[in-house]
Amino acid sequence: MERTETKNVKVEIVLDVICAASYIAFVRLRRAIEKVRADGAKVEVAVKPFLLAPDADFDGEPLLDVLTARFGEHVVAETRQAAADAVRDGVTLAYERAVAADTFEAHRLIASAAARGLAEPMAERLFRAHFTDGLNIADLGTLERLAAEIGVDRNDAAADEVRAELAGVYERGIRSVPWISFNDGPAAVGARPEKAYFQALRASRACT
Repeated sequence: MERTETKNVKVEIVLDVICAASYIAFVRLRRAIEKVRADGAKVEVAVKPFLLAPDADFDGEPLLDVLTARFGEHVVAETRQAAADAVRDGVTLAYERAVAADTFEAHRLIASAAARGLAEPMAERLFRAHFTDGLNIADLGTLERLAAEIGVDRNDAAADEVRAELAGVYERGIRSVPWISFNDGPAAVGARPEKAYFQALRASRACT
C-alpha cells in the first residue's frame, strides 16, 4: 500500500515551567514544529502540567539557595554547565537571578491560554519569566502581567480541572519531564535534539 502524508499531527508535551530540560526541549520542539507547519502540516500541541516540586514550601527564595540546600553544593557547578549548554539553543538560564516558585497557578494560566489557542506562547513566556527575567511565577500579580503580554485576559481555568490533569499525568506513570509524544505514539523523555523532534513530526505525518 502506498504511503501518503496526513496534514495533521497531534503533539502532547508534559512539562513544568521551572524545569530547565523542559524549557530546552520546548524551544527545540517549537522550532521543529515551525518547520513542518511551514511545509503545510497542521500541528496541534497539547501542553500538560507536571509539578517538579509538588511539596514545595518555598515562594520567591533564590533558586540556587533552594537547589543547594536540597541537593548539595555540586548543583552550582551543574547549573553553570547547563546554562552554558543552553546558550547554543538561544536559551538564557540565569540561575543567579531565578527564584524558586510553586507552579500550580502557572499551569492554570497555561490551561486558560490553551482555551484561547495561546498555550504555546504562554508556556514560552513563563519559562522565560522564570529562567531569564528572574520573576516569581507563583505571584498572582506577576502572572496577570504575563498573561496580558500574551493576550490572555484572565486566568479562569478551574483549579479542579488542573488537579485532574495532574492526577491523570501521574496515573499514566509519567514521573519525569519533559515527556513528549506524537500522535499518541511512544514518548520521548528528556530533552532531545531538534532534529529528532523534526524527524518524529515528519514520521507522524506519514500513514499507510
